Amino acid sequence: MSIGDALRLAQEADLDLVEVAPTARPPVCKLMDYGKYKYESALKAREARRNQAQTVIKEIKLRPKIDPHDYGTKRGHVERFLKQGDKVKVTIMFRGREQSRPELGFRLLQRLAEDIQELGYIEAAPKQDGRNMIMVVAPHRRKGGEARAGRTPERPRRPGQAAPA
Repeated sequence: MSIGDALRLAQEADLDLVEVAPTARPPVCKLMDYGKYKYESALKAREARRNQAQTVIKEIKLRPKIDPHDYGTKRGHVERFLKQGDKVKVTIMFRGREQSRPELGFRLLQRLAEDIQELGYIEAAPKQDGRNMIMVVAPHRRKGGEARAGRTPERPRRPGQAAPA
């Protein structure tokens, strides 16, 4: 159909002539209400943005010569963050002569990764970044695709305790 005929049809129907596929031979056009089309596509884009999961990165800082009890506390924090569905950036800070022994930090990060492997996996392998060594751990994908969306796990109740209303 010629462009003139298509424009006349669009005017008669009080619609717009919109080019859908400009690279096709011949180009494909469509009669539609362009304002309504733009509004509906904006609604779809807004809905898609709302359904996206927000990724939060929490950071834990350690030293290479960390005390065993302090290590346990920090490991507990990492486990809590992973259970909440957050990524964790583990940073080991080296000072002074510790910088000449990066293998201490590497071993510590490997130990932490082994301790939390049932909750998460290493997303970014340990790497030296100046005075720091950094590793990123992400939680395992959950079944059903449930996102972080403020869900809190149900707390176990003591025997005889009533369920919350």
